[in-house]
Amino acid sequence: MNGKLLKIFKMRLAHPQATQRELAQLVGLSLGKVNQGLDQLKQLGLLNAQSELTSAGQDYIECHHPQRAVILAAGYGMRMVPINTEEPKGLLEVNGEPLIERVIKQLHHKQIRDIQIVVGFMKEHYEYLIDKYDVQLIVNAHYAEWKNIYSLYLARHSLANSYILPCDIWFKNNPFSTIEDRSWYLFADEEAADSVWRVNSQGKVSRAKKQTNRMVGLAYINDQDAGKLVKRLAEHEQSQQGLREFWEEALVNQGKFQIDGKLISADDYTEINSYEELRDLDGSSNHLKNDAISAIEQSLDVSVQEIHDIRVLKKGMTNRSFIFRCRGKHYIMRIPGEGTAKLINRQQEYDVYQQIKKLSYVERTLYLNPQNGYKLTQFIENSHNCDAQNWDEVHQCMQLLRHMHNQKLKVDHQFDAFKQLEFYEQLRHGQSAYRDYAEVKARVLALKKFIDFQDKEWTLCHIDANPDNFVFDQDNDLYLIDWEYAGMQDPHIDIAMFAIYAIYNQEQLDRLIDSYFEKSIDQQVRYKIYAYVAVCGLLWSNWCEYKQSLGLDFGEYSLAQYRYAKEYSKKVINYLNEVQNGNN
Repeated sequence: MNGKLLKIFKMRLAHPQATQRELAQLVGLSLGKVNQGLDQLKQLGLLNAQSELTSAGQDYIECHHPQRAVILAAGYGMRMVPINTEEPKGLLEVNGEPLIERVIKQLHHKQIRDIQIVVGFMKEHYEYLIDKYDVQLIVNAHYAEWKNIYSLYLARHSLANSYILPCDIWFKNNPFSTIEDRSWYLFADEEAADSVWRVNSQGKVSRAKKQTNRMVGLAYINDQDAGKLVKRLAEHEQSQQGLREFWEEALVNQGKFQIDGKLISADDYTEINSYEELRDLDGSSNHLKNDAISAIEQSLDVSVQEIHDIRVLKKGMTNRSFIFRCRGKHYIMRIPGEGTAKLINRQQEYDVYQQIKKLSYVERTLYLNPQNGYKLTQFIENSHNCDAQNWDEVHQCMQLLRHMHNQKLKVDHQFDAFKQLEFYEQLRHGQSAYRDYAEVKARVLALKKFIDFQDKEWTLCHIDANPDNFVFDQDNDLYLIDWEYAGMQDPHIDIAMFAIYAIYNQEQLDRLIDSYFEKSIDQQVRYKIYAYVAVCGLLWSNWCEYKQSLGLDFGEYSLAQYRYAKEYSKKVINYLNEVQNGNN
């Protein structure tokens, strides 16, 4: 049965006393098309001459009742910052009701009770739904790596006669039905730049370059099409590229959309992908108030309605930050990432910022909480990070580092690289993934005596002297940002840190050292910096292994750090042996 005929059938069942003219108004079709539809339903034996339901019609209803639903709720909801630091987006409340509970109730209203929810991020928050609504949870352990096509693959045995929907859509009216026939995917009657599909009046979906329809995310899959969909999901699951796609790609075969489209008015639903979309739908939602937003309101002395254009900043290995606009200016709110509380002493960071806050080359910090690490800074407009391959910029960075070191700033804590190495090693639990780790670590620890023997001018060091933390503004003024690891140390450690973050080879490292000193330096100082490269390489290698245990992968960076530990510990030890043999 096509979509229009099914719509007429459903409306006749819902309004058995309505006249044909009233029925036409209810379904939004002409009187002639409604009369044609009723005649077809009578010919099929579903309605009798008086347009009443027949036994065959009753059988049709029972055979075409949706059996189940799969709700996709595993993802981070990255655009939901800062809310997603406290609650997964499926549990955001609109008018006092969690989004996911609303759709569960709507499904129950249509007698659909076999509901499976694929969870991942903050999965524990959804556990209460098992008891409250008798749902089943499917855990997607790879929610951070792959798109939701893998979530649907995990639920592949439950797709026949099933609704598929995301957890973050609020429907004004119940979108589900007690009768379904053909498979369909829901589109909105509004154009979308990120869609390539257009739905015609017959419900056929075709590829288009303009006047496309927004993809909503809700679909119904009948028994016949479920097998085809499962096959396509299995094909995608076999490739890394396939796993990086949204599940709707499995509805496309040889460039063609495989099921019908169904249209909904843009006014009848809201997809809640951001803080602002939630605020627009329900300005009194409990989830609009959280620690980050409250800190912004208080620090800038503004109302929540003045905070606009919130978007996540994906850059950053330690934190989950977001940028926003307020009163014509942009700001960044840093929210510490997973496991950060174990890595960084926020009180010490606070003490550092109290020491440096008046320096002209430090970002303007408006709020810093020493308990939870939330930090609000003014964004440096029209800026760019240092290009580690641009040696003019690198030289300016080294000049700024040298200037900062020469200011002899002091705080009451130090950054002990060797103690931090042991600390990170304990955090990652168990053996290292590197087979020769014990040998490499022994060689790195052997460098401590050499480092300790060298002269040092103890001062505040940045420690996290990543090229990305050197920022040039539109006037080419240079700033050094993100001081969360800073502490008292030998200033030469910052040179080593810059090099290993930039993944420099030895020629580039030597050029960096020469740029900092602006003259020839003692050979022992150069090899002391090499020793710091080895120590810090093993330090950050352990840091990466700990972070990987939390589900974060840093790719080439983690391997490079371990290589620095291996190669530069050998260089320094060989040098020391040569010096010792020469003295003998």
